[in-house]
Amino acid sequence: MTDMILTNARVLTMDSATPRAEAVAIAKGKIIAVGSVAEIAALAGPDTQIIDAGGRTVLPGFVESHLHLVLGGNELVQLQIGGLYGFDALKAAFAAYAQKHPDSALLMAQGASYEILGAPVTRHDLDRVIADRPIAMMSPDHHTVWANTAALTAARLLHGAVMPHGHEVVMGQDGTATGELREFEAFGPILALGGEAHLQLGIATGGEPEPWPDAAMRAVDKDKIAAGLAHCAAHGITSMVNMDGNRYTLALLAEMEAEARLTARVKVPFHFKPHMDLSELDRAEAMTREFQTDYLSSGFVKMFMDGVVDSRTAYMLHDYPGVPGHRAEPLFTPERFNEICCEIDRRGLQIAVHAIGDGAVRVTIDGYAAAQRTNGPRDSRHRIEHIELIDRADIPRLGALGITASVQPPHPPGVMDFPLGTMDTVFDRARWPDAYLWKTLKDHGAPVAYASDWPVTDVSVMRGLQASQTRRPFAADCTDERLSLIDSLFAYTAGGAWAAHLDHLTGRLVPGLAADLVMIDGDIEALAPEALGQTGVALTICGGRITYQAV
Repeated sequence: MTDMILTNARVLTMDSATPRAEAVAIAKGKIIAVGSVAEIAALAGPDTQIIDAGGRTVLPGFVESHLHLVLGGNELVQLQIGGLYGFDALKAAFAAYAQKHPDSALLMAQGASYEILGAPVTRHDLDRVIADRPIAMMSPDHHTVWANTAALTAARLLHGAVMPHGHEVVMGQDGTATGELREFEAFGPILALGGEAHLQLGIATGGEPEPWPDAAMRAVDKDKIAAGLAHCAAHGITSMVNMDGNRYTLALLAEMEAEARLTARVKVPFHFKPHMDLSELDRAEAMTREFQTDYLSSGFVKMFMDGVVDSRTAYMLHDYPGVPGHRAEPLFTPERFNEICCEIDRRGLQIAVHAIGDGAVRVTIDGYAAAQRTNGPRDSRHRIEHIELIDRADIPRLGALGITASVQPPHPPGVMDFPLGTMDTVFDRARWPDAYLWKTLKDHGAPVAYASDWPVTDVSVMRGLQASQTRRPFAADCTDERLSLIDSLFAYTAGGAWAAHLDHLTGRLVPGLAADLVMIDGDIEALAPEALGQTGVALTICGGRITYQAV
């Protein structure tokens, strides 16, 4: 029996055999037919739910190829200061938030621009905001935190701390911390003040909470995840690749699946850190074996090769502008990384590496090439996350090696929420033509998957789609790096599903695949590019279940 029919729609199936249709029939969580209004109407029974799309666009449910679900859900209740500038505005925002949260051990803000005060932020600046309670604020890229003296003191960081390579408590000339904390292990003790330390382990250390959280704490954590899932469903997302995680993340999601609260398909990695021995990959294999359903899986290993451009921790092949001799360093030596890649690949696992600078991208490609030479070619679908800068010589290597370019339309400066001025401060002017090369990578054979990196940027796929269609070359010597609308939608659906090894389940609207769909509030092909971000999601369906419906 047909459970549901969506009819009178502009259906874009993302399937080359039948790219367009008018209606979709669903039964038992799967698509059973795609065709004309008349063809699908013949499948209706007395109890079939009929949804009239009224000419609106229906697509496969969006695949969010790179986000941080648990962190994003947790941050929904924190102070949001994205787009806020100036000391007076910052002080007013914190004062209002502090008044609403008189008992919070840490007042945490999200989205603080690196230019929020027009000069490097210090603990003394934040002491002038609030001095008698611990406060801190996170940069949009989530790689830098600034804390006041009270927070640094409570976290035992005021006089510095020994950190792993690539993580830094920035120290002043007076021998005390300036308030700037670079990378996860440096600011982890600050986040721990707010009771979030166990949620950060999947990205900070790759370890597990000790002791294991009890049922009461897990319930709180699951509610945070549920908020994140609901937020994603409202933007049409039905599958996601969570780019941090551990066994605890999987355990929470498995409990939610058993409770019928898991409203999207989620992949969770094992996070391999530079200090780990190769034997730690036994944990990755165990996670892959033990969590394997249509809604929850692992099967891949995440690594960081560098930091970010704003804090100049992204590893470059050339000096940063205005900082002679500074290029940052890779978090793994090339030799060690090659060894790790060969072992992960030998175990049949996928690899995803955060690599932003052109130096980091090259080391990552070299590692994947070493794995292929050692183990032989296979359907690995290894991927590089971000690729904000790439050397011209490395562009064809992605396609040749089958490496997925997992890139984020909201990230290029000037297209969405990040200021265009970043280009002047972190990229040498001669390298602008090599920055954010989505179309060039695709034209050279690299599979492309689109994402937001939420909560680094807004999770809204429609805003991201607008950014993908409205970005302009940074200068006259830069190329137009926009993919077409259809290619961009493919990167948000079928391309993302393929990159995540989920294409056997979802990503296209064809009989036999999961009934994962999104209905857009309009004809997406008729909308002006500048209007895409203001266009809402009318309906989200995952596995035949409505997970969001606009009122």
